[in-house]
Amino acid sequence: MSDIVITEFMDATAIAEVLKGREVLYDPALVDRVDQLHAALTDCRALIVRNRTQVRGALLDAAPLLKVVGRLGVGLDNIDLDACASRGIAVRAANGANDLAVAEYVITAALMLLRRAWFATDRVAAGSWPRMDLIGRELAGRRLGLVGFGAIARLTAAKGAALGMSIAAFDPFVPSGHPAWTGVERSTLAALLASSDVISLHTPLTPQTHRMIDGNALGRVKPGAILINAARGGILDEAALVTALKDGRLGGAALDVFETEPVSAAAGALFREVPNLLLTPHIAGVTEESNVRVSAVIAKTVLDVLDA
Repeated sequence: MSDIVITEFMDATAIAEVLKGREVLYDPALVDRVDQLHAALTDCRALIVRNRTQVRGALLDAAPLLKVVGRLGVGLDNIDLDACASRGIAVRAANGANDLAVAEYVITAALMLLRRAWFATDRVAAGSWPRMDLIGRELAGRRLGLVGFGAIARLTAAKGAALGMSIAAFDPFVPSGHPAWTGVERSTLAALLASSDVISLHTPLTPQTHRMIDGNALGRVKPGAILINAARGGILDEAALVTALKDGRLGGAALDVFETEPVSAAAGALFREVPNLLLTPHIAGVTEESNVRVSAVIAKTVLDVLDA
């Protein structure tokens, strides 16, 4: 019997200190054992998850006492918000706590993909000296295009500008007079794709944004551009991206998120032997520091709801 159930990894200090004295079930692998997860929710009032736990349907039916869902991160597409609202379940995200980690990931990926110097370890170790193959491009002077201009995108813009990049963004939901546009060109999506050297996706996954970057959109991208997706996998048509990389239209891509996660060996076959491609397992927003911040914020927020 547990009042608080945590189904994915969380900082141990937040559990030990913030949730001290509470009845807590912490099992970071519980997400993969659905029957046991549902059984654990019988007396649960608070559920803490990351992005893999699907908080909808049968899970909600298994948790009749659930009062609050804490999301260790910011994306909420794995949570049925309407169903939670109809049941009186509060949903809380760790807004702002991992913005820095994602922004640094985007800039790091852009540097790696433009410079290309970090893809030759095995060749150099084997006695090759491929200097001419590794003459890449500099970030300074390039145009950074942000698809979506929320908090993470704005922080990414500031870091890109500090490195000498010009910045453009597309976001129809940010008013033209908003101060965030200072020093940033407000662009249409078509113009942004056609003119940006580095394109970074920062939109939530909704029916409207699902595969918004498809084959047609990629066909409008500036030749040689770099594409980075650390937002949500479903925003991007992965097969179309691979085609654009193999055809040489795109100069490189970094994917931290995928339409289906985790990526199976069969699904991963799509990405094998694709040039200038970086794949990471949904860790852009997870650093040692951000995990501490996110975990502490959500632990406290969940307690605030339970004790209200």
